[in-house]
Amino acid sequence: MADAPVVAVRGEAYREVAPELARFAVTATARDRDRETTLTRLAERAAAVRVLLDAAEPAVERRETGQLRVWPETKRSGERVVAYHGSVTTTVTVVDFTALGELMLRLADQEQVELAGPWWSLRPDSPAYREARHAAIADALARAREYAEALGARVTALVELADTGLATAPPMMAKAAFARGGEAATELELDPQPQPVQAAVEARFTISEPVLG
Repeated sequence: MADAPVVAVRGEAYREVAPELARFAVTATARDRDRETTLTRLAERAAAVRVLLDAAEPAVERRETGQLRVWPETKRSGERVVAYHGSVTTTVTVVDFTALGELMLRLADQEQVELAGPWWSLRPDSPAYREARHAAIADALARAREYAEALGARVTALVELADTGLATAPPMMAKAAFARGGEAATELELDPQPQPVQAAVEARFTISEPVLG
């Protein structure tokens, strides 16, 4: 086996698959000259967002409050406070894409609420990754057999198999940023963006004695 001829190949696979998750960020904001009024308004608007998200279950798989900010606005010439600002951002993960557009519109129709997203992605344990790896191995074996056949030989054994990496694109966003500005549209259709998945392996196979003459 140690003296047998060896062929080294690289196997690759590329797929575009439907996304499994959609994430978007919803931010409630408030501003007033009085600090307590700002905080009260911010709490009320954040609560209204929570009510809508509660009603959207089970389409909403996960939600996380990522950032809460409260800061004073001062005059350039000094430290005198002229107003207070507040914002709270929640990242929402949706698994039912049929409910996504309606949910985003309902949130966008709230007072002083901004939305950004959605960002499409796959789950970390998505079967798409496993399928891409299997396809890359199959591609490596097919290439090895082609080389062997060109030499009048056949593949006899696997010597080594190395995973050179599984590549995915960063989460892709369908640009749909909203801010309240009157009556909301009755319907919003969003087209999920296919997610590219690429896998590659390097393999070495022994082959039977080539026929070179």
